[in-house]
Amino acid sequence: MVFRLRLSRLLFIAPTATMTIHPIRLNGLVIGVPQTFEYMDKMQDRVIDFVVQHSNIEEEKFKELMFAKGNLTRDIGTNVIGTDAVDYGLIDGVGGVGQAMVKLNEMIKDNQGPENQVMQ
Repeated sequence: MVFRLRLSRLLFIAPTATMTIHPIRLNGLVIGVPQTFEYMDKMQDRVIDFVVQHSNIEEEKFKELMFAKGNLTRDIGTNVIGTDAVDYGLIDGVGGVGQAMVKLNEMIKDNQGPENQVMQ
């Protein structure tokens, strides 16, 4: 049996921040042979697998954002605003350092076991 353990980590993004999601591209001299395109596909698959495994976004949704042709901004990728990144599952919450510190203190309090509590 194989299972994945997700360690406690949270990612926050500012509400006005944007993320750009774009496919892998090459520049310069590229040899136009099938092996080059297979290599590009394998690199793209590794990127997709990494993002899906380290976030809560569905693979199909990530691919949809990555390969969307109508949303390409000057051919650099799809722009995702902070709140949308949370809705898609790329980021865990909207906020800055203040919200992150509040969440960190909550997590510390929730994870204190009997060995860390003061006896009275």
